[in-house]
Amino acid sequence: MHNYWQDYPELQEKLEKVQALMRTRLDISSPDVKAAVDSFVSNGGKMIRPALFFFFADLVTQGQNKDEEKMLKIAASLEILHSATLVHDDIIDDSPLRRGLPSIEAQFGKDTAVYTGDFLYTVFFELLVESMAETKMLAQNAQAMKKILQGELNQMASSFDSKVSIRRYLKVISGKTAELLKLACLQGVFFAGGDFELQRASKKVGLAIGLAFQIYDDVLNFTPNLEEENKPVLTDFRQGIFTLPVLIARENNPEALAPYFEAPEQLTQAEAMALADLVKAEGGIDESLGLAQLLTDKALEEIGKFPDSEKKDELIKAVKALLERNY
Repeated sequence: MHNYWQDYPELQEKLEKVQALMRTRLDISSPDVKAAVDSFVSNGGKMIRPALFFFFADLVTQGQNKDEEKMLKIAASLEILHSATLVHDDIIDDSPLRRGLPSIEAQFGKDTAVYTGDFLYTVFFELLVESMAETKMLAQNAQAMKKILQGELNQMASSFDSKVSIRRYLKVISGKTAELLKLACLQGVFFAGGDFELQRASKKVGLAIGLAFQIYDDVLNFTPNLEEENKPVLTDFRQGIFTLPVLIARENNPEALAPYFEAPEQLTQAEAMALADLVKAEGGIDESLGLAQLLTDKALEEIGKFPDSEKKDELIKAVKALLERNY
């Protein structure tokens, strides 16, 4: 279990139960798929989506237990859906790494990776049927899946498009990254019995967190001195994925940036480092961080609409920590 949430012992305990449930439900007779699933669960990330789900539920109930079995299933469904999208993303990108370790495809091959992603989706659907079949959240999950896919398709359609706009970029990340975070926050409030206004605020929080989180991640891709992040510089750009820092720099100095958009997949390491320096010099980093901070402030403003409580203070602390990066 990741120790990221160790300062929140009640949450940590819930997330450990979620992980235990995932291990139980992600059992399959195929040795290859089982090994792949076990590897992915063991190398799990921060479990941000289940954590946000529980945080928002606790904002409404003040930590009083609702139906624990149902809440654990919903939390697990969020993490399993996220995992399925990551497995399939790595197949599409032929990515050798995930979370600093070999991806499922790199370890087990493309066929097993495809089946692993498919299996994760089937368990996700089972958990939805068991936990929310009679609620409007079942349709909400279907809509969220569609928006996530649309985000990925928009990114694919925009790849190597030298004219891609900042607005298009924001549309892509609102689907591929922010949509599931928004769903996690909304479901926490909904299943804890929160009213319409709190549900609406929770969606705004999730969207703002998701957008800010992705922008910070994209800034890291242009920050070659952060070795601890285990992310090579400009990997996205070389794959034809043009993110906010380079789009802002291009807007500020189109003539200087234009040559780099002609054949990004052929960039040498020296050219990539030069581009990273240019993006910083032309305001791409600072202006991206400025937008991410505005989004962080928006998330905190919406959290402010919830009743004051110890749980609210914990969520504010967690959001600040989650979106705090060093550059």
